[in-house]
Amino acid sequence: MAGENTLTFTDAAFDQDVLKSEVPVLVDFWAPWCGPCRAMSPTVDAVAAEYAGRVKVGKLNTDENPATAMRYQIRGIPTILLFKGGQIVEQRVGAMPKPELIKMLAPHTAAAPAPAAAPSPVSQTH
Repeated sequence: MAGENTLTFTDAAFDQDVLKSEVPVLVDFWAPWCGPCRAMSPTVDAVAAEYAGRVKVGKLNTDENPATAMRYQIRGIPTILLFKGGQIVEQRVGAMPKPELIKMLAPHTAAAPAPAAAPSPVSQTH
């Protein structure tokens, strides 16, 4: 079960959803029978929520979408690919903790927007 910010990618829409994206896209290649993949799911969902609006985060079920898995020569799952400008810029194989996933994203994402500063009162001295 994906979190509300976690997308589902498919063979049919992969080029449009991932390769033509204006923002970086993190793709988790997984399958329902894969224990480490299921263990990664909450981490992927947490990153999707944390990076909402700055990075697309989604999952691609390799059993249901074998063409994309073959296209990117996915041999072991979970495999995480980070796409930017239609190109793979990072790749990791195997389950990893959230700090590793964040470290993978950091060089490719804009920093979190700073909270807007409250306007300071204008003091007028006469």
